Amino acid sequence: ASVNVNSPDLPGVQPEVGHLRFYPHGAIVVHAIGYVGAVSEKELGDDPLLRLPGFRIGKAGVEKALDRQLRGKAGDSQVEVNAYGRTIRELARDEGQPGAEAVLTLDLDVQRYVMGRLAGQSAAAIVLDVDDGEVLALASAPSYDPNLFTLGLSTREWQALANDPMSPLVDKAAAGQYPPGSTFKPVVALAGLEAGVIAPDMTVFCNGSTKLGSHVFHCWKRGGHGWVNLRMALAQSCDCYFYEVSRRLGIDQLAAMANRLGFGAKLGIELPNEKPGLVPTRAWKETHFHTPWQQGETLIAGIGQGFMLSTPLQLATLAARVANGSAAVRPTLVRFLGGRRPRRATPLLGISRASLDAVRDGMDAVVNSLHGTAYKYRLDFDGMTMAGKTGTSQVRRITRTERLTGVIKNENLPWKERDHALFIAYAPVDTPRYATAVLVEHGGSGSSTAAPIARDILQQALSRDPMRLAGYVPGAKPA
Repeated sequence: ASVNVNSPDLPGVQPEVGHLRFYPHGAIVVHAIGYVGAVSEKELGDDPLLRLPGFRIGKAGVEKALDRQLRGKAGDSQVEVNAYGRTIRELARDEGQPGAEAVLTLDLDVQRYVMGRLAGQSAAAIVLDVDDGEVLALASAPSYDPNLFTLGLSTREWQALANDPMSPLVDKAAAGQYPPGSTFKPVVALAGLEAGVIAPDMTVFCNGSTKLGSHVFHCWKRGGHGWVNLRMALAQSCDCYFYEVSRRLGIDQLAAMANRLGFGAKLGIELPNEKPGLVPTRAWKETHFHTPWQQGETLIAGIGQGFMLSTPLQLATLAARVANGSAAVRPTLVRFLGGRRPRRATPLLGISRASLDAVRDGMDAVVNSLHGTAYKYRLDFDGMTMAGKTGTSQVRRITRTERLTGVIKNENLPWKERDHALFIAYAPVDTPRYATAVLVEHGGSGSSTAAPIARDILQQALSRDPMRLAGYVPGAKPA
């Protein structure tokens, strides 16, 4: 306004009006929504809109994934001008098409709560609706303000973000790939039950280690768990039990069940940076390493270590599919696009009710039985409880000396060498509504670090569901 008022005294200066994207919720939702930025040379293409000065396109998140639909289509006008460039008349006009409006599935209050619960840590958490896969929260911490990118960062600002050891620019929820650790054990259990190599009441003796040839594979509990069946093995996260199940299965049968439960491939969420994780097979190792698969590698894969990699989003999907029991639900961030609900095929899970019930019983025991690894952090919210599975994944090899002396303590190690802490869960146990996965990078124990976060997140999600709370009857399926 000041420039306009003083324009007679400012020859050659003319204000230019434009539009600027502003993100009111900033860092709270940036890894889901993303941001827009100036068009680069590689992105120009043949769309005339992209050549307009100051035009911006999606660079990350939903902004990038749905950029074409949100952008719309440019119009054009053909005009006749005289020798002085003055318009004489308009010959033809195409108004173009406005961009579509996208309505996301995120619950802003749940998202805000989750981000607050992860504050100060390098972590990720997801909350899914177990029936349709809608994402209530997708959080990655620490985060950053997308408004910094709308006009361009200074070199100092960019260096601060890029060099941060906690990687705020990385969407850990969908693009972070980690060994799933013991959160993978429900997959192994379902594979064993469906293949008929185990039964729920089959017992395995755990003395603290399993020997295969000249190699010894250790259980996390030095003295062992004694005789354990499936329920007890899941509740106490007995490694020796799952070494035996994976040995009986073989890596290819194990991989097939992992694929069915959402591992080893992108899930198709509306995020361009989603990663597929990794589920190894015999053929995969031959292709990439030109060496045969070893049986010991199957045992390690059976406790979610070795070559096995997953994203927190895949872990949340595992919890949702186990809770749902019939449909292979896929996570989605978009509820409506252009006024329509996107159609998404949801195939059947194809796992027997008996197998699912046995695994769900074990996951219930993880949290609600006295000897469960997450019993201390159980949920009791208006009569609703949760089922879950703890996980702790190693990021370094434990030496024989460390194992014998028993001096391995995460708090005594450099941050980068500490174990990752994981937890998956769903609630309520009897009529599942929401599933979650929590990962804390180098957080140490899945039970003491990730489980209480998951419990609090599920309670927040349930408290935001007044229709469910008003009519909640344990064991009854809601209308």
